[in-house]
This record gives sequence, C-alpha cells and structure tokens, in this order.
Amino acid sequence: MLARLTNGEMTVAQLSEPFPVSAPAISKHLRVLQRAGLISQQREGRTRKCRLQTAPLVEAAEWVARYRRFWDAQLDQLAEYLEQSQQEPPS
Repeated sequence: MLARLTNGEMTVAQLSEPFPVSAPAISKHLRVLQRAGLISQQREGRTRKCRLQTAPLVEAAEWVARYRRFWDAQLDQLAEYLEQSQQEPPS
C-alpha cells in the first residue's frame, strides 16, 4: 500500500483494488499505517483519501544508513584480519 501511495493521493477504494482481502482488513491495515504515522487520511464527502507521510520513512532510512556504515566498517575489518591471518605462516 505504501508503494502505491508513492504515485500520489488515492481513495481507499483505489488503494485497495489490487489486494484480495476484505474491506475490514483493508481498514485495519490503514489504521495501523496511520497510527505509525506513515499515512494520513482525509475525508471528502463519502470518500476517504490517503496520502503517504514520508518523514517517518526518511527517519528510518537514516537510522538504517548509520548502522549500515557501522557494520560495513566492522565487516571490512574482519575481512582484513582474515586476509592477514591466512598470509601469516603457521608457527
């Protein structure tokens, strides 16, 4: 659903079209996404429109990037250590 919202605002009906699940299941999923701050919903007459909220995704991506840099450095050090230990003659 989040991927579909990257194309812009959609009604709940449009958003749920490709998913073979019940309307209550779609509503529950949308409530979870809204509580997580990933989408916002606005009522326009009888329809509800959903919009992607990117700020939490940006924050998560930044957090992942920090840990990726950390683990990349750790794995580089491990690779260097293993390379050196294989080149040293056994005692």
